[in-house]
Amino acid sequence: MHIHFETRPNKPPVFRMTAGPIAAALARSGLADVRTSLGDDPAQRDWLATCVGLVASNDVLRDPAFPLADLARAAPALRWIHVIGAGIEPLLPLDWLPRHVTLTNNSGVHVDKMRQAALMMLLMLNVRLPAMVTNQHKSHWDAIFTPTTTGKTVVVIGVGDIGASFAHAAKTLGMTSIGVRRGGAPHPDFDRTVAIDALDGVLPTADMVVIATPLTPATRHMIDRRRLGLLKPGAGLVNVGRAGCLDHAALIEALKGDALSGAIIDVYDPEPLPASSPLWHTPNLVMIPHVSSDDLDLYLPKTYDLVFANAARLRRGETLLNAVDPALGY
Repeated sequence: MHIHFETRPNKPPVFRMTAGPIAAALARSGLADVRTSLGDDPAQRDWLATCVGLVASNDVLRDPAFPLADLARAAPALRWIHVIGAGIEPLLPLDWLPRHVTLTNNSGVHVDKMRQAALMMLLMLNVRLPAMVTNQHKSHWDAIFTPTTTGKTVVVIGVGDIGASFAHAAKTLGMTSIGVRRGGAPHPDFDRTVAIDALDGVLPTADMVVIATPLTPATRHMIDRRRLGLLKPGAGLVNVGRAGCLDHAALIEALKGDALSGAIIDVYDPEPLPASSPLWHTPNLVMIPHVSSDDLDLYLPKTYDLVFANAARLRRGETLLNAVDPALGY
């Protein structure tokens, strides 16, 4: 089995794939009949004819030099593509994906780091750190006293690995967690779960709201001016899902008008965020440059272990971990 890894030489180290760690992960897997190759130029396509699995980032697949629209002919042996991130929104719609090729993502690799970040963000909102940072920049002294997190409620929209990290953090902090998901099925990490059509009913109960859902046509601007207006005065908001799930103009208005006590966002459109964006100058807002869940030491080693676990599953004819449903887009 030939698995090709295609990286970008200008990627930050946390995402730049290299030969040594790939070989180490292959040795850990015990797969004796897997051959790997590594490239950093989508225009070099000699590996396409024989690779069964491809590991790459969204931007590699969307590169004009990559034969995305002609993939079935260009890579006749290909059966599986693994994207080294959780989100695949740049690849939607998946009409380019050959029917016999499975697309998988990196969901779950982020969990340990995200649990730490979730604790940090919920605590930051509770002590109103975004407002304190705004006051610091204005040289304004305002002694803001706050209670503990015990007994407060966090509503988490999106009950995947990242959303569940916030439920785990909420439990640690003595908070009640309500998960909002497409079907409303129970989740062991949440105190309660509801279907997406019940979102308007639970938002008024929230002391904090966390957006942790993928971006689909159904979730675009899910949190808009109307839904921000359903929140109790002084609620806090986090977006670690996708930028398009939140109406930024409505967020800026709510923060400037003190309808929200603070917000923390980790996702933007576009990225990097241009200097002209009004978000840079919005009060009571902490901006994290999309780094909250990416472990500098273990992100890629965990990715490689997931890749080779799926390689073993592919060989055995089993369902692959983190398979994306083309109809749902996640």
